[in-house]
Amino acid sequence: MIILRLLSEEVFDFDGEMTQAKAHHLKKTFCSEFQAVFNLCYTVMESSDNAPLVDATLHTLHRFMSWIPIGYIFETSLIDLLTKKFLGVAMFRCITVQCLSEIASLSVAQMDQQNVLYMNQLKSLFRNSMVQIMNTIDPGVDLADAYRRGTDADQKFIANLAQFLGTFLKENSQLVEIFSEKTEELDLKNAHEMALQYLLKISMVDDVEVFKICLDYWNWLSAELYREFPFQIDRPIISAFPMFVGQQEPPRRLLYNNVLSELRLVMISRMAKPEEVLVVENDQGEVVRELIKDTDSITLYKTMRETLVYLTHLDYKDTEMKMTEKLQNQVNGKEWSWKNLNTLCWAIGSISGAMMEEDEKRFLVGVIRDLLGLCEQKRGKDNKSVIASNIMYVVGQYPRFLRAHWKFLKTVINKLFEFMHETHEGVQDMACDTFIKVAHKCKRHFVLTQAGETGPFIDEILSGLNSIICDLSPQQVHVFYEAVGCLISAQTDPAIRESLIERLMQLPNSIWEEIISHASQDINVMKEQEVVKNIVNILKTNVAACRSIGEPFICQLSKIYLDMLNVYKVTSENISGLVAQSGEEILKQPLLKQMRAVKREILTLISTWVGKTQDPNVILENFVPPLFDAVLFDYQRNCSAAREPKVLSLLSIIVSQLQSAINPEVIRILDAVFTCTLEMINRDMEEYPEHRLNFFSLLHALNHECFDVLMALPLEHFRLIVDAVVWAFKHTMRNVAEIGLDILRDMLSQFGIHKDKERAQAFYKHFFMDILVHVLTVVTDSNQIKILGLSCYADILCTLFYAAEMSITEQLNPPQSNIDYIYMHISETFAQAFDNLTTDQIRVTVKGFFSFNIDSVKMKNHLRDFLVQIKERVGEDTSDLFIEEREQEIQNVQNAKKEVPGMLNPHEIVDDDSMK
Repeated sequence: MIILRLLSEEVFDFDGEMTQAKAHHLKKTFCSEFQAVFNLCYTVMESSDNAPLVDATLHTLHRFMSWIPIGYIFETSLIDLLTKKFLGVAMFRCITVQCLSEIASLSVAQMDQQNVLYMNQLKSLFRNSMVQIMNTIDPGVDLADAYRRGTDADQKFIANLAQFLGTFLKENSQLVEIFSEKTEELDLKNAHEMALQYLLKISMVDDVEVFKICLDYWNWLSAELYREFPFQIDRPIISAFPMFVGQQEPPRRLLYNNVLSELRLVMISRMAKPEEVLVVENDQGEVVRELIKDTDSITLYKTMRETLVYLTHLDYKDTEMKMTEKLQNQVNGKEWSWKNLNTLCWAIGSISGAMMEEDEKRFLVGVIRDLLGLCEQKRGKDNKSVIASNIMYVVGQYPRFLRAHWKFLKTVINKLFEFMHETHEGVQDMACDTFIKVAHKCKRHFVLTQAGETGPFIDEILSGLNSIICDLSPQQVHVFYEAVGCLISAQTDPAIRESLIERLMQLPNSIWEEIISHASQDINVMKEQEVVKNIVNILKTNVAACRSIGEPFICQLSKIYLDMLNVYKVTSENISGLVAQSGEEILKQPLLKQMRAVKREILTLISTWVGKTQDPNVILENFVPPLFDAVLFDYQRNCSAAREPKVLSLLSIIVSQLQSAINPEVIRILDAVFTCTLEMINRDMEEYPEHRLNFFSLLHALNHECFDVLMALPLEHFRLIVDAVVWAFKHTMRNVAEIGLDILRDMLSQFGIHKDKERAQAFYKHFFMDILVHVLTVVTDSNQIKILGLSCYADILCTLFYAAEMSITEQLNPPQSNIDYIYMHISETFAQAFDNLTTDQIRVTVKGFFSFNIDSVKMKNHLRDFLVQIKERVGEDTSDLFIEEREQEIQNVQNAKKEVPGMLNPHEIVDDDSMK
């Protein structure tokens, strides 16, 4: 039995490791011989008294279930044997319910609607199973408590039972959804109701993995009912559509209404923690700041959020009523606890956008009022911190409501400013994070004078700026400045906007001017740790504001630009002097790290502004000349360990923004950074990862925007660039390899259409074969192919083989034609590298590269078959060759979900305030 089980696994579960032809052959052979195998299993189950043998047979049968011809399941007494003989026996019930889960997952109801026998067998399976389950587990039992006190076997059975019920109801729902009260169908109707009740009870089991099994079904059911009829009959909007007037609620929805109502309570009481919540209760019952994001909890939250959004669409009144009752029980103390309040507020925040705006307004006014009252009512820092975090989460999730209700918005913002003085860990962070989220979604409302106000609220914020941020850490201040910058960006009057920027930057500017003044009298102050630390902080504040204000930040940047470049030069000289005295080890000391941070933040500030400006002439005429004087030679002369990778990313941004206007400076850029950086990164594939990525990003920008300059380089210099590109796409770092292939694709495309045909043919003659061989080397390396996936390499192979056929006129190896030469060269290379492949296999593979060079999908499939042949012969795993299709399928499902109102997080939605 064990041998048969292993053979089944090899042929049917791991068939991706074989070619399609071989897998098909083995499956066909196994199926043709299966009659004898099945008879053996059936005889053992029907007649044997040997319990271990029966158990082994059931385990083997479980492996067969997913692939055996369905006649063996539905045209024999197998189902009766499983449900009536084994399901009620404690020793066999776990594996039996797993077998039943496999049968349930076969989707026979969808495949063969005409086969009444199969339908009846499935109904019989369900009825008999539910009879046995009700005999095993009393319908009135508290399953959560029973699970907690049960043995490992009991717990495993409950988990497997959840899997069976969820699978059966999901795959065969139309068989058991009975809408009539006919006597002959009453037992099936009752069985269905009991199955749903058991699933609800199991959903309350305190085990995340068991809950996920149940959640998978509830998520499917709620989505199914929503998609069937995505409206609510009693909503006013429905009356606008004549087709819906007088329509009753869909029968399926009526059938599940009571269950869905109970399910809403389950979802509310078990809601997982969203990513935005930073204040948590630890294992010791203390309220602390979350240090590491719980990715499992975030994934679970997203699925629960989806489910609750669907449930809200199905009956928003019931959802609102359940949440309101739960909140009242927090206020009156009946159900007060941190956990209950948290899950309730996380649930309330999760359905943002799922109600009509008027319904949402009514609901939310009461929620915020009660939460603010609860904050006043409860005593103790921990209580207040938990309530504060929930207030901030809820208001952060409802920007649509805040935009429509200015007084509430102002109250919420003032409450956030109040929380910015609360020293309990996590509260200030969350206050700042919520403020910036609200700022992004409601920014226009802060720069307009609202009804009943004497001026825009932004004026009030800037007037009280110092008192608002006085208790915040530097990192929190930077978040605050970015948020206020976001508000300022909504002001469309340039003069007013400039005045607001000036007021925002008044505090950091006063400290900056003081430092510059001291430095002009005594340059040695630039070596004092406290001064250097202050400079870093000021620069980060500028970066934060610039990030959200964008191009108009030029009024601030121009004030400090030249002084900033002088600080860059002085700091770099100080670093070089100290390294010359004490060696590179000194770079690890705190003062030197801070000095490098000064250089890095200056480069970041300039990069941020350049990346957002729309006027290339201003960059080229006013910013580039002094910048290049300060930065390029400095980078070149620094020791490797002291070179700032941000120089390379800044140059990349400048090239992308200025495009061909930067052509006169390209040679200067290459002279300063190309050779010295390449020497840093060409010894291995790990050292200097940031330099590595930024270097190839710069090369990509130069190749795309300044191709004519690169093309005109002497051949020996251009060879260095080609070698660098090859080095890039051979990397094991995914992002570097991706950029390398992008550069190569762009380079081949540019040569293919360039008017200087002579230069293009020279490129093909000197570099084409080397590039092709290197690409094929990467493609056939099992460690490399998984880095980017087949699609990228299929695209580049199409480009290369199309060029070989259509673009290259220069003979690569006279007197042979180019096609013959490339065909022979690759065939010989493959024959040497893969001695396990036959001549015919190699011939078909290489011909396929030429045949499919204008169809990347066919090229991808052809390439995959070739790689499976290689891997199969040496026994390697091939599952990575199929991952892209699975990823695309998942992405398609996610895209469909995004169309449901409320399904997107409100901060993922681009609305008027986000764009302006």
